[in-house]
Amino acid sequence: MSPTSETAEGGGRRLVIVESPAKAKTIKGYLGPGYVVEASVGHIRDLPNGAAEVPAKYKGESWARLGVNVDADFQPIYVVNTDKKDQVKKLKALLAESDELFLATDEDREGEAIAWHLQEILKPKVPVHRMVFHEITKDAIREAVANPRDLNQKLVDAQETRRILDRLYGYEVSPVLWKKVMPRLSAGRVQSVATRLVVERERERIAFRSAEYWDLTGTFSTGRAGWGSPRPSGAEAGGASDPSTLTARLNNVDGRRVAQGRDFGPNGQLKNADVLHLDEANARALAAALADTQFSVRSVESKPYRRSPYAPFRTTTLQQEASRKLGFGAKATMQVAQKLYENGFITYMRTDSTTLSDTAVAAARAQVTQLYGAGYLPDKPRTYAGKVKNAQEAHEAIRPSGDRFRTPAETGLTGDQFRLYELIWKRTVASQMKDATGNSVTVKIGGRAADGRDTEFSASGKTITFHGFLKAYVEGADDPNAELDDRERRLPQVAEGDALTAQEITADGHATKPPARYTEATLVKELEEREIGRPSTYASIIGTILDRGYVFKKGTALVPSFLSFAVVNLLEKHFGRLVDYDFTAKMEDDLDRIARGEAQAVPWLRRFYFGEGAGAGESGAADAGNGDGDHLGGLKELVTDLGAIDAREISSFPVGNGVTLRVGRYGPYVERGEKDEEGHQRADVPDDLAPDELTVEYAEELLAKPSGDYELGMDPESGHQIVAKDGRYGPYVTEVLPEGTPKTGKNAVKPRTASLFKSMSLDTVTLADALKLMSLPRVVGTDAEGVEITAQNGRYGPYLKKGTDSRSLEREEQLFTITLDEALAIYAQPKQRGRAAAKPPLKELGTDPVSGKPVVVKDGRFGAYVTDGETNATLRRDDDVETITPERGYELLAEKRAKGPAKKTAAKKTAAKKTTAKKTAAKKTTAKKTAAKKTTAKKAATKTAAKTAAKKTAAPAED
Repeated sequence: MSPTSETAEGGGRRLVIVESPAKAKTIKGYLGPGYVVEASVGHIRDLPNGAAEVPAKYKGESWARLGVNVDADFQPIYVVNTDKKDQVKKLKALLAESDELFLATDEDREGEAIAWHLQEILKPKVPVHRMVFHEITKDAIREAVANPRDLNQKLVDAQETRRILDRLYGYEVSPVLWKKVMPRLSAGRVQSVATRLVVERERERIAFRSAEYWDLTGTFSTGRAGWGSPRPSGAEAGGASDPSTLTARLNNVDGRRVAQGRDFGPNGQLKNADVLHLDEANARALAAALADTQFSVRSVESKPYRRSPYAPFRTTTLQQEASRKLGFGAKATMQVAQKLYENGFITYMRTDSTTLSDTAVAAARAQVTQLYGAGYLPDKPRTYAGKVKNAQEAHEAIRPSGDRFRTPAETGLTGDQFRLYELIWKRTVASQMKDATGNSVTVKIGGRAADGRDTEFSASGKTITFHGFLKAYVEGADDPNAELDDRERRLPQVAEGDALTAQEITADGHATKPPARYTEATLVKELEEREIGRPSTYASIIGTILDRGYVFKKGTALVPSFLSFAVVNLLEKHFGRLVDYDFTAKMEDDLDRIARGEAQAVPWLRRFYFGEGAGAGESGAADAGNGDGDHLGGLKELVTDLGAIDAREISSFPVGNGVTLRVGRYGPYVERGEKDEEGHQRADVPDDLAPDELTVEYAEELLAKPSGDYELGMDPESGHQIVAKDGRYGPYVTEVLPEGTPKTGKNAVKPRTASLFKSMSLDTVTLADALKLMSLPRVVGTDAEGVEITAQNGRYGPYLKKGTDSRSLEREEQLFTITLDEALAIYAQPKQRGRAAAKPPLKELGTDPVSGKPVVVKDGRFGAYVTDGETNATLRRDDDVETITPERGYELLAEKRAKGPAKKTAAKKTAAKKTTAKKTAAKKTTAKKTAAKKTTAKKAATKTAAKTAAKKTAAPAED
């Protein structure tokens, strides 16, 4: 009997709570009228986010700012999120009318915790069931309703321990960064380690020294006709697909192997002295000596080739492959996957498992037979053992949902959702296909040079005789130069002793390259291989380090900022244990042990925070603490003893020639000498400069540029010195006030300041220019009604202002030249409320692979952005109009599409309400208006006071 018919007969009403409205809508369609399906809209309760949310009864406690009572077994203080109070009220009202409650949140630690919080807040007096499923299909949902389980308290405890740990880490370490590096920074258990990985890779690039090496490439002919060429009668050949030439690389000379890039260390020196290092002169001389050499095949080695299918996707492999093939960032991938899951197209997308259910295997095998034929189907279903340590719960791999897979064409999907579904579908079907088979061949070719040296060239090839799963799917590669699995390299059919003719011998120069920067895909791969964090959180971790300014993107590469160098430097020197890769992975192990009930949370947290030893029988938990082997003990002592941290030292990095890179509160700069001493030099460093590009030469170039104060002369009226400076927001002029002038308080005096026009520069601006600039705004005159008109320079350029009416000017120079008549003429024209004429694009990038429309870069009010005419995406801080690649443009558009349409903000709603209120008030009498104004004024004053009292300190992130 179906759940719907049972409910209908019993006359009861069941409330089902899920996380998202989209999920609720889909599930409601499968359950029918006996069910009310409502969303919690994510978490409804959490630790306080700042001092203002801490309940009044805890305000005086020393631990209150943490939201965790570290003195009472780390009891967390939970509060209902401000923006969820109305939703909680709605859920309580629905529950009051229901006979049963089904908590249908995701089947993982976080989902289990949300279900527990719902139960704690709603306090149901009716039967409660935990409803779990990994795909949103009619059969899966009805099966879940018919077979609920109880809440898993171990999973709840494990998630709570993670939350407390991350809060202690973030809220205790972040303030240290505020004090010693820069305000508003954050530290986190995984985000700090991820940042350190990116910084360490950049350090390797900075220390790297390139090496030059040469080798030879030979093109050898078999003497037979090639593809499509006529062959003499009776001539032997390898068939129509047999090439007539092969290209081989010099392998050794007189028995010594020729050095390749892998033979050099990061210092540019050979790691093994036994190899032969050819320079340009020797390589060219050897090529010349081989010009008339007779070559022959010395050996032919053939081996069978076999390639097995890739395992179905789990969270991290999906993120990596979507990055390689679709250009999606990790965050965009998860946003698109979330929509596919909620709408019933794929199974749950946060999983560490590569397992497929029997139903899924049967569906995949059926499609293999249907689409490729029985010859591509193995005799037995393929199974994939999970390689991820402590894989979370019993999820399946990510696959198309249902007991019959819909082909991409059958889904009706479009855009990014179609592309990601197609990727998942292909990978799943391919995982149940036969191996690809073929042959790999290595041919060695020898010949003696004119100078007597023996040389040996080597060529390798691969032929695929049966493509198997490669017919359906080929995995991408992180290295753009890597050869994909389905690529063949056919060699001529030759035998040992065959004579070959050298058509061409060329000398080729190479240089070793520094290690490649991480991309989102390779950073995800690295974190997973080091067993740091949980795969389901990697997308948000990468998003956090990008948002914090620790890392920025150049193309797809993740580049650390100079700020991240200072942060990582501090953490390594004073919190080394907290950013140690092995220690972080060990913490993950212990959290999983807590989830399995093999360790207790409180002793473990006590050891981590206070550095205290655990009781008998808790050695495992004790070993995981920060105090183990650390003379400073636990986290609390580490963040208390800050005297040894020299803020200037941890933010200073020697460049060379007496130049030091410093990370200041307003950005990075290079400096030589000490401030206020003779010979002192200082220059700002561009925010988007990659650290490995800051060479001594570039630093000298920055220091040589005109900087500092340009003394322009004395203002004849005030007697104050006028100087020109290069500031954070561009060049400007200002006056130097006499010593003793109050800078703060009610008597404070601010110096006159004005930005330079775009046509001006620091080395050409004059005193007269400066005085004119500082005279702005300029009074142009008054209109017929006596209202003053002024000319001003603003954020969006020069403009006229008359009361509240502003009109743009075309050129900055008009600020000084425009007459009253000209100004009145401008105001006589109707104000343009529509958009100005469209500006031509700044750059054309190509055709978007999703929309099929041309993508261009345009200049907008808030900066440059990419658009395909349908979707607009603003360029990020690290993107540059001149250097942005088409792939980066497509990625920005993909991320914007994944976010969906912007929702109305609370501010807009408030403004709409105010507008309605104003229209209503306008209909009232003058007396009522006056009374309303007084009431409004009182309310505004009350609100302002309340807001002032409720201001909270900036809360750090806890990733």
